[in-house]
Amino acid sequence: MATFHFDLVSPEKLAFSGEVDQVDVPGVEGDFGVLAGHAPVVAAIRPGIMVVTQGGTHRKIIVLGGLAEVNEKGLTVLADVATSLEELDRQAFADQIAGMEAKLAEKEGSELDRAIERLDHFKSIQHQLNTTAMH
Repeated sequence: MATFHFDLVSPEKLAFSGEVDQVDVPGVEGDFGVLAGHAPVVAAIRPGIMVVTQGGTHRKIIVLGGLAEVNEKGLTVLADVATSLEELDRQAFADQIAGMEAKLAEKEGSELDRAIERLDHFKSIQHQLNTTAMH
């Protein structure tokens, strides 16, 4: 299988850089997979789990929004937050969700709609973490 270069960057660090076989990205307009030779595209990322396939192994990384760009050089993802499953503090993540739920009552209108949408994404990540194999 042909490989391509992939960089995952967050404000804190370069979370990943290397040659990969495939990257599955949680896009705002739907999830999409990137393989070598993918057409150029720029897409917004929603909170979700990104799967990086490299040499037959799958690495799952939680991203909390950002931007993905595919060009002739490969794929670059600029993530608001990028945390590998090994680094994730599940209790802190659950506490963050509880805090988001508690603050919903303070919001109204379009701000409430955005907060509910973000909360739904976080709960979806939590559900995936609790129901899928961690390999």
